[in-house]
Amino acid sequence: MPEFKSGFVTLIGRTNVGKSTLLNLLVGEKVAAIANKVQTTRTAIKGIVNRENSQIIFIDTPGIHKPKHKLNETMVETSFASIADCDIVMFLIEATSTEIGRGDAKILEKLKEIKKKTILIINKIDLVPKETLLRLIDLYQKEYPFEAVIPISATEEKYKEIILDEIEKNLKPGPAYYDIEEYTDQTLRQLAEETIREKALKLLQDEVPHGILVQVEKMKQRKNKNQEDIYDIEATIYCLRDSHKGIIIGKNGEMLKKIGRAARIEMEQNFGVKVNLKTWVKVKEDWLDNDSIVNQFKLK
Repeated sequence: MPEFKSGFVTLIGRTNVGKSTLLNLLVGEKVAAIANKVQTTRTAIKGIVNRENSQIIFIDTPGIHKPKHKLNETMVETSFASIADCDIVMFLIEATSTEIGRGDAKILEKLKEIKKKTILIINKIDLVPKETLLRLIDLYQKEYPFEAVIPISATEEKYKEIILDEIEKNLKPGPAYYDIEEYTDQTLRQLAEETIREKALKLLQDEVPHGILVQVEKMKQRKNKNQEDIYDIEATIYCLRDSHKGIIIGKNGEMLKKIGRAARIEMEQNFGVKVNLKTWVKVKEDWLDNDSIVNQFKLK
């Protein structure tokens, strides 16, 4: 019988390269918010993959970008801090890159400093011809001794086992850190907040910039009149300006209803119970630079 292996794998890359999409593919469950916007992931989220001979704990980190607020600074700090403590780094880049940009160069610098085992994942290969891809692989291999280079399209299931096999090969023998039934260490409250925020970002498109914070104020389980389990969830969506508040609520409250409906349906699927969701919108102008809020996103 092969020896059981385990370890922590950090996904790192610039904003919007597809880290959360890849994490959800590898874990096979929705653990990270995906919206086609930069900085969707604000904190280091863990996804757990249990295989016959291994347990792989993935940490999806906020994308590397130029900080404009305390929140952004904390997000970048979180990403780099999680590299230092992991067993393997999965560095995700886009196949459409023609050179090593500033953000990727910064990540390479950090990798050279800490000398971690690193697998280079090149995402979105469907967007470029083979010659472009080969040039990019050559460019990066000259910069760092990667354990492997895996070109993928993060939305395609067929790459899942290729990546997991490569990671397992590079792990050391170790125990299972989490129960084999678990696929994330996020609490239901955090998953509820992530779900509402993702639906808001998707439905609002570019109308409201990134300054949305969701906080679940109340989450209580009870039985309904048919004796079925139901979660009562009350959440507040905080935004930066009154004008944003109007957009989030929408005409006759339609946008807020849409966000709530989409979030409730997904939560019921994820939690396996009925959900009664109530949402409010409030303005909190300074939250991006508010220490007590920003500290919630630091790596625990």
